[in-house]
Amino acid sequence: MNQVSPSAPAKKLTQRGAKTRAQLLEAAELVFGEVGYEHASISEITKRAGVALGTFYIYFPHKLAVFTQLVDELGSRLRAALAAKVKSATNRLEMERAGFKAFFEFASKHHNLYRIVRQAEFVDVEVYHRYYKSLAAAYTKGLSRAMERSEIGDFDPEVMAYALMGIADMLGMRFVIWESPEHLDRVVDEVMEFVENGLLSSRRLKKAGAKK
Repeated sequence: MNQVSPSAPAKKLTQRGAKTRAQLLEAAELVFGEVGYEHASISEITKRAGVALGTFYIYFPHKLAVFTQLVDELGSRLRAALAAKVKSATNRLEMERAGFKAFFEFASKHHNLYRIVRQAEFVDVEVYHRYYKSLAAAYTKGLSRAMERSEIGDFDPEVMAYALMGIADMLGMRFVIWESPEHLDRVVDEVMEFVENGLLSSRRLKKAGAKK
């Protein structure tokens, strides 16, 4: 598929303009999630948004542009939701617990998240990579700081960031997307026991201590 450069920053909008743009992105999230990028139409997006067809082109030049903006925006909103939930945690393990739960809650509110992000690999591989790399960059920094404080064992922080993201991704699909998320606390408890036993492995902790 054709690729585009990273999404340009949105131009400054009036309050009304920002609201209309948000309506278009919300409608696009529904349409792309339901019928896929290939079958989605601008007319259906504007119909769902409750705006005229021509209004779309004030904010986005074409369908690909609204799709890439949507993926970027979902990633940005997810990172903000995670940051808000973990900021009160006092140590890395508390942050992990809060982060897993925050991701599950976000996925439950955005059921089309998985479909849209996975479509991005075939629509625009750059925006697909950017979605995950942006999440991983913040995660890697947090894990690195925790390792420096010897809160967790000494690992390659980027490897661990992607490993933990993978765990969250699969659990979210199984326990949030495939069925009603009624038992998320149990799921979080189970994964945290697994994470604690891995991140706090005695061999890795000893290695971390030896570096200090």
